[in-house]
Amino acid sequence: MNPSSELPRRTFLSQTALAGAALAFAPRISTVADAAPAPRFPLIVFNKPFQNLNFDDTADVLAEVGWSGLECPVRAKGQILPENVEDELPRLVEALKKRGLTLEVLTSDIVAINPRAEKVLRTAAKLGIRRFRLGFMYYDLAKPIPPQLAGLKPALRDIAALAKELGLHGGIQNHSGARYIGAPIWDVYELLHDIDPEHLGICFDIGHATLEAGTAWPLQARLMEPIFTAIFVKDFAWQKGGKGFTAEWCPLGAGMVRREFFDWLKTTSYRGPISQHIEYQEGAGPEQIAALKRELATLKNWLA
Repeated sequence: MNPSSELPRRTFLSQTALAGAALAFAPRISTVADAAPAPRFPLIVFNKPFQNLNFDDTADVLAEVGWSGLECPVRAKGQILPENVEDELPRLVEALKKRGLTLEVLTSDIVAINPRAEKVLRTAAKLGIRRFRLGFMYYDLAKPIPPQLAGLKPALRDIAALAKELGLHGGIQNHSGARYIGAPIWDVYELLHDIDPEHLGICFDIGHATLEAGTAWPLQARLMEPIFTAIFVKDFAWQKGGKGFTAEWCPLGAGMVRREFFDWLKTTSYRGPISQHIEYQEGAGPEQIAALKRELATLKNWLA
């Protein structure tokens, strides 16, 4: 070592140590990594009741009500038609992004992989949309049930395989009604129990589950919990008319759906979106906006 370089070297080391100590005790400057963690349950809305709005107005409604994101229908008669997905879906995502919002769930009419379905899913993947809902599937009540379920499995495996390739998470929505695949819930378990739930699971609708199962909804929820893709929320009440009782959709908290479902949900490992479905009104005028704000306030209260 050159003796003449020893003093500068020692000076450098001492100054470096002092600088490091100063940094250790200096006030910390926040960075992106220091930002508040994302909420455990992003609260979003399925905008079917106001899907006729343009993309900017859609984003404005979400921002005004207070949701953090959107579940958007990309299907026949949806806000975006599948044939227009490559042009229109990026525009919707951008309109949301400008207001700090996200597109969390794409609602499709996909029940099998074909060129149209592949275009929709590949477009979603490119835009960072990770969850999608499948289309409805129906029973033929004139035919035996088990063979119908067996016949659906190859198409579902194909959907799961493409979802895996694209990094997506699909979900079947349980519905209510005699012809719907998913109304009994056990049929969804039969269809999906041997498919990786990271790629295909259930969009669990507590409104439809309560309508079909009554007080047995906890059994349905616990059976489905390992394969949750998303949670859908709506409420209903039984109304007696001239032909007996019918279920009518109503504001959250005014019907049969129990707050206990959300108490239980908080004990699970699920961390995905909760999507509010508004079935009792359409439009986005002042009265409708006020009702939407009440819906979100009720949900937040139930999750508190």
